[in-house]
Amino acid sequence: MSGPSLATTDLCDAHEARVRVLALPWLDCGGRTAFHGRVSTLKAFEDNSKVREAVAEPGHGRVLLVDGGGSMARAMLGDLLAAKAVENGWEGIVIVGAIRDSAAIAPMDLGVKALGRCPRKTDKRGEGLRDVPLEIAGVRVEPGFWLYADADGVIVSESALTP
Repeated sequence: MSGPSLATTDLCDAHEARVRVLALPWLDCGGRTAFHGRVSTLKAFEDNSKVREAVAEPGHGRVLLVDGGGSMARAMLGDLLAAKAVENGWEGIVIVGAIRDSAAIAPMDLGVKALGRCPRKTDKRGEGLRDVPLEIAGVRVEPGFWLYADADGVIVSESALTP
């Protein structure tokens, strides 16, 4: 028998008042469709320098939530950074924007959600902000919130949820 379900649908039903849905058209891009963890936030536009810095650090089972401004012109994550995230214990990465190297990322033991794909890499200007409050799809998300993702979507809560 498996453990209790952490399906986003079940969590929404059980904790309706505590859950906020990040209602965007997410694509599943990593080897894990379902993942969850404490949120580490990052805000950057068409520059993934700070993504590189983040995934080079121990993830401790966290989820990196990247507000890329929804840009589909440059990819905020590629296979090398995704592999580094796996190596350093990140649970998942959610990109409000695009990724690249999707065929290489697909089998990795990492949850990856993005709005789309783009083959073009970002500029490397060292710009961006880490661990700042974000507003994603009208929902405020702060560092340390909990993020739960699966095939049905992405939700956040200020604290950990149980079924």
